[in-house]
Amino acid sequence: MSKWNDHQAVRPGSVHTTTFGDQADQGFHGSVMDELNAELEAEIVAVKGGKPMSYRDDTSRPLQDLYSGSPTRSSPKRTRAIGERSPGLSPREAPRKERKPLVVGHGSSATILQPSAEPIKGEYVERDGEAWYAIRGFDQMPPFFMSVVSDSNFWMFISSVGALTCGRVDANSSVFPYYTVDKIHDSAHLTGPLTVLRVTTRDDGKTFLWEPFVKHPPAYCVHRTIYKNMLGNRLEFEEVNDDLQLTFSYSWGFSEKFGLVRKCKVTNLRKSPVEINIVDGLQNIIPAKTNMWLQDFMANLVDAYKWNEIVGPGIGLFCLFAGMSDRAEAVESLFATTVWQSGLNDPKYLLSVNQIGNFKKGLKIDDEELIRGQRGAFLTNSEFVLQPESDHTWMTVCEVGQTHASIAELEITLARNMHKQLSELVDASMAEADANMKRIMGAADALQCTGDSLTVMHHYANVMFNVMRGGIFIDNYNVEKADLCAFIEKRNTLGSEEWSKWLSGFPDTIDYTLLIEKARAQEDGNLTRLCLEYVPVTFSRRHGDPSRPWNKFSIVLKDANGNKKLNYQGNWRDIFQNWEALCMSYPNFIDSMIAKFVNATTIDGYNPYVVNKDQGINWECPEPGAAFANLGYWGDHQIIYLLKFLELSNQFHPGRLEKYLNQEIFSYANVPYDYLPWEKIIEDSKNTISFNDEKNEKIEFLVKHMGTDGKLVLDATNKVYLVTLCEKLLVPILAKASNMVVDGGIWLNTQRPEWNDANNAIVGNGLSMVTLYYMRRYTQFMIRLFTPLGQQRMLVSEDVAQWMQRVLAVLKQNEEALGGTVGDKLRRQILDLLGESASAYRWKVYKNGFGGKVEVCAAQVVELMEVLQKYCEHSINANQTDTGLFHAYNILVLGHDDAKVEYLYEMLEGQVSVLSSNFVTGDRAVQVFEKLFRSTMYRRDQRTFMLYPDRQLKGFMDKNVVPVEQCKSSAVRAVLEKGHKSILYKDCKGVVRWASDLCNARDLKAAVAKIGSINNYLEDLLALYEATFNHRAFTGRSGTMFGFEGLGCIYWHMVSKLLLASQELLYTAVEAGQSDAQMNLCRIYYDVRGGIGFNKSPDVYGAFPCDPYSHTPKHAGAQQPGMTGQVKEEVITRWGELGLRVEQGRICFKPRLLRASEFLRVKGTFEYVTLQGEITKMDVLPQQLAFTYCQVPVLFKMGKGYHIQIQSITGNLSFDGNSLPEEVSADVFARRGVITKVEVEIPEDDLI
Repeated sequence: MSKWNDHQAVRPGSVHTTTFGDQADQGFHGSVMDELNAELEAEIVAVKGGKPMSYRDDTSRPLQDLYSGSPTRSSPKRTRAIGERSPGLSPREAPRKERKPLVVGHGSSATILQPSAEPIKGEYVERDGEAWYAIRGFDQMPPFFMSVVSDSNFWMFISSVGALTCGRVDANSSVFPYYTVDKIHDSAHLTGPLTVLRVTTRDDGKTFLWEPFVKHPPAYCVHRTIYKNMLGNRLEFEEVNDDLQLTFSYSWGFSEKFGLVRKCKVTNLRKSPVEINIVDGLQNIIPAKTNMWLQDFMANLVDAYKWNEIVGPGIGLFCLFAGMSDRAEAVESLFATTVWQSGLNDPKYLLSVNQIGNFKKGLKIDDEELIRGQRGAFLTNSEFVLQPESDHTWMTVCEVGQTHASIAELEITLARNMHKQLSELVDASMAEADANMKRIMGAADALQCTGDSLTVMHHYANVMFNVMRGGIFIDNYNVEKADLCAFIEKRNTLGSEEWSKWLSGFPDTIDYTLLIEKARAQEDGNLTRLCLEYVPVTFSRRHGDPSRPWNKFSIVLKDANGNKKLNYQGNWRDIFQNWEALCMSYPNFIDSMIAKFVNATTIDGYNPYVVNKDQGINWECPEPGAAFANLGYWGDHQIIYLLKFLELSNQFHPGRLEKYLNQEIFSYANVPYDYLPWEKIIEDSKNTISFNDEKNEKIEFLVKHMGTDGKLVLDATNKVYLVTLCEKLLVPILAKASNMVVDGGIWLNTQRPEWNDANNAIVGNGLSMVTLYYMRRYTQFMIRLFTPLGQQRMLVSEDVAQWMQRVLAVLKQNEEALGGTVGDKLRRQILDLLGESASAYRWKVYKNGFGGKVEVCAAQVVELMEVLQKYCEHSINANQTDTGLFHAYNILVLGHDDAKVEYLYEMLEGQVSVLSSNFVTGDRAVQVFEKLFRSTMYRRDQRTFMLYPDRQLKGFMDKNVVPVEQCKSSAVRAVLEKGHKSILYKDCKGVVRWASDLCNARDLKAAVAKIGSINNYLEDLLALYEATFNHRAFTGRSGTMFGFEGLGCIYWHMVSKLLLASQELLYTAVEAGQSDAQMNLCRIYYDVRGGIGFNKSPDVYGAFPCDPYSHTPKHAGAQQPGMTGQVKEEVITRWGELGLRVEQGRICFKPRLLRASEFLRVKGTFEYVTLQGEITKMDVLPQQLAFTYCQVPVLFKMGKGYHIQIQSITGNLSFDGNSLPEEVSADVFARRGVITKVEVEIPEDDLI
């Protein structure tokens, strides 16, 4: 059946007797993990026998023996075997002793508390024909955070304790306060839903008080479950009360017409009726138009302005009675948040929580029609009889930003409709929202049907969050002429009139491919540039949420007139990484994404911070005194992110890049940053970017008078300066090469770090091997691109050509040194020559603009890339450590005439990038993976990798201790004798310490200067300070915090990058015919994949396993839900798992990673979205699976050999083989609807 039949013991997915982690059916890389599992068995035997355990090395020792901070939680299997609780194990997992019951109260009023013993369990479930994931016993987990999404501009962030914030568009239009995640967790039963029931049983006439989801130990035996649907737009909380035999549940959803909808249901499980007296609703509702700053910093003042009232048929209005202002003018507040309910009859309405205490005591409560100056609530009191085995439902609906007109309409709607009609109206609107979500996500190929439901759900979630950040194309490759004209006018008002006249000859909807062809035929470079750069996506927003409040999101999907708005927004890296995954489903937009990328890079070879549709680019401006504000360029974006698009272009459209190489249709961003001359950089490498206020003012003037093209480099006639793609591909690699430190990496001297911005402190003295690894891949691509062109010549700016020649000369001159050891002085000489070449280039262009154009030969480009590749490979080999792993970042130490490289500890990022370099491949790559699994970066409790090894840190009292041997130095004695306690002091125990105000060397310099009399000791004191704190090795936040990218943390984006690297290496091994490497890399792939959340139980992952999260610290579960870079990598790897490859413009099916278990065992139904936007269903039989690619349904059948059947509107085609003809592939890419279905028979022997 399978090519792995001879290797069942280590086959991915096989069962070990004992494994690390909590799922025994999760495979690991055999050669590494078998050793670790054997040591686990030995450890269990040793502990049972009361004997000490000897470990092979530190890798296999218990992690709590190695690291400080919260110890790693052991496996429950391990604890059960040992029979005692391990450090870090949660109490519910440890063997329990008999405990006396806890009692609240005394005598006849005493209540025995009922601690839940229900195990935490996660499972895929189908409810009403819809896929959901359920976490049973979720209340026993630490609180976790979730994102609930919508098809429109609604947003919701909610804690598993029930507290939440939600609203429309942005945080300034919220229903509940937009606090940070920690405060939301702490707001349980203070913000959001509130439900209190008085239940009277007919059997004995007793009345019971029940508060569902209350956190304190319950007085009843209850079971709590939280459900989330696959679409991601519904969340439901459920509590089953075994003692009262009642169930209460509520769910959140969205209705574009009505607002945010909370549906509630109470179910009687008894055989007899019960009487229900309930108060249910929402609390801490904030007034409309209360912005984030007021919510967070002026909350008590906002309370004083609050006006909460009931109008019409029970509509709660929550507003500010007047605008908040100290100015001598009246400010009206004419917007309100509305809340209403339907389904609770004969209601009393409460606008505060003031009477809840009385209700709990059984006392009478009264209607509240107006509450002023207090926190708002909308609570409904109602009484009803619940018949046996029946339920009662109701709903509460919220909407923000309502006016007098919209409230009047709502009053009429509620007055004219009974609950049944209202419920039907809301349900219909929510069903339409569901359909819209399917259409949006189906357009990005999110929907699949396989035998692995969790993989299907996880893929959908990845695509969903990828689309939410990068956007989605709304109508295949059709472009709305009106929006294109508006885009061109905003970008360039000087040429828009002429170009609009040209566009007037087109229909209202234009085919994108035809548009580009027609534009190029006009021989107007700027017209072609703008048309090519036009990316018509919608649904995009920045990745902000209460767990990353520094990012401000805004979901703007419609303009002021209610028309669909096309837009994208985000920082450079986020937009382009999400577009990389998106263009797998829209490959004909790859050219546009490349154009957008290169058009916004600077003459220096870097990129601004933000890109968007209409403004083009934006950059950071000085914010004096802001600790988290800084100027500069990130160092890793320009190579690997651009390279990925270039590689995709070659795969999907071979030969197209070559046509662009000599076309002058590309531009430069004109960011007002001056990258200082080389001598200034050498002098102070942490301050290298100067903000040019004069240039910034000039740019603002140009934008005002010509549009946002004013942010680009212009020529002498104030037209956009246009260059070829050849030039745009040369400049970024020349910029990196000009900062190359042989054996060390690329010098990070642009005031910003790289991907992991928590390594912020290595800016200035840090060297990036990460970028150098990617440069090696870039040079390989460039060689393959330019070599076939031979002596063909291409236009580039003369200044760029001269820069290229200088760099080439330096590299060629010192090429012989690569055969041996490069000394510190030679390293410095090479660095200075390269750096001076870039400095001379950019400062000439800064001052005088570009000169003329000259031709360069393709062979010259190849020569440069070949010699640069040799330098890269030399440095790669030099950075492999004794452990077999590779350095990620190093430290540059510049002397008078030398350049030394000091090596930092290994990081996961270094292994990912070197494995992505196309240099470390095959068996050598396998060895790196094996070493990585053995390393201290591996977290056994999560079966995956931290960003870097955790490490033992000094406690507070052990810090700030001047080494004893230094205390007798003349500098220390002089400071202590003179009593300069602002520098040094001796505590009561005789320990010499630095003054607590001295946070770094800069503070020490200032303190010494203030005293004056000890200036002659400054250098000695600085050396002593460095010996005490070792700030030279300080990497930044990464080494000083324990969340986000800090110590002990898993960063899921980097893990998914590792997953993609292993997949790329596997397919490289396939092409090279390396069968052993292929087999090992297949196992490795699933070992890495097995550590990702959807393969884990909820209590191990700490949240919904199928949802992507940003990171997992050692002391907690997954954090920061949703829009993480992880999703992009996993969308791409999912195509690789299915074996869908694109090679030389042909779609190929090479399922080297496809598991037989993904094929259905029983008949199923595949629901997908056609190219026309219709939601369609297709039967999928046993031993089949289905998905869409470019929205064309693809059906895999398990069989004997490769055979393809193509259904099209022009007829059917059937043939043996595993690839589609180029013209058929082009039809699929073009999304024309010509190809209606592809069926592929897959040999069973090729499955794993």
